Amino acid sequence: MWKRFVSDYLNFTKKERTGILAVLFGIIVLIITPFLFPLFIRPKPTDASAFKKEIDMLVVKQADSTNRVYAKKGDDEDYENYRQPNDKDYSPRKGKGELFYFDPNTLNEEGWKRLGIRDKTIATIQNYVAKGGRFYKPEDIRKIWGLHAEDAERLLPFVQIKNSNQDNYFEKKLPETKTFEKSKYVATIIDINTADTSLFIALPGIGSKLSQRIISFRDKLGGFYTIEQVSETYGLPDSVFQKIKPRLSVSNASVNQININTATIDEMKTHPYLRYTIANAIVQYRLQHGNYIAVDDIKKIMVITDDIFNKAAPYLKVD
Repeated sequence: MWKRFVSDYLNFTKKERTGILAVLFGIIVLIITPFLFPLFIRPKPTDASAFKKEIDMLVVKQADSTNRVYAKKGDDEDYENYRQPNDKDYSPRKGKGELFYFDPNTLNEEGWKRLGIRDKTIATIQNYVAKGGRFYKPEDIRKIWGLHAEDAERLLPFVQIKNSNQDNYFEKKLPETKTFEKSKYVATIIDINTADTSLFIALPGIGSKLSQRIISFRDKLGGFYTIEQVSETYGLPDSVFQKIKPRLSVSNASVNQININTATIDEMKTHPYLRYTIANAIVQYRLQHGNYIAVDDIKKIMVITDDIFNKAAPYLKVD
């Protein structure tokens, strides 16, 4: 019996033995193959000198890019930012031009050409002056983008700026700036029930969108009766509300009221403090028990909590 079992399950035919050997051979080949790759694939020799040359070029480019200061737009103090600080300029140099006394704030393109300045640099100067930039002292021409230090030193003795002194300029500007800051942040008190968008925008932290949302919320409520209601405006951060709160007032706390004995569900559900659930409960209770004698009667409705009642009661009335 055991011999028959062994012969039935442990003996293999010639075809089966061949298959097993083929599978074993394939497994061995897959295991050995990764170790044979280095014999057929040789790494390319690296050129250390070429690699070092590329690194040096990259360092030069990075240093050149970090040393550039680009011009800004619109500010009176931008005259400090319109020149490349380093004096490296590999563009072709033109011959030295004619020297004469000039005002860089009024000199035209032809005049700069007579001085021997390159067209690209002239365009930079003209663009700077056209946008409101000014030269306040002769040394300012050293800050012109693209102007060689050699050219700047050559032109400097001939610069004559009329009616423009940097110190006087800042002395004149300083009082105006102080006046502007005071007028901008003057503590003006506004009435939240009558203020328009422009008055809300004048408050710190309030833009056009927030001012429109405050007014829209006020219209849906029917007016504010407390300053704290402004904080319920959608998207208004509490930090901004706390900042503007001292500048808000309610001179007229009278609000539009809804008659809960005659109003329909549609009329009440548009109010932010009522919505459909509260409006429907008020109407259904009225249909079942008759008209309300006082606004306090809605407290008998289970869905109306003390918080809801305290917020909504000023907007409700009975006739």
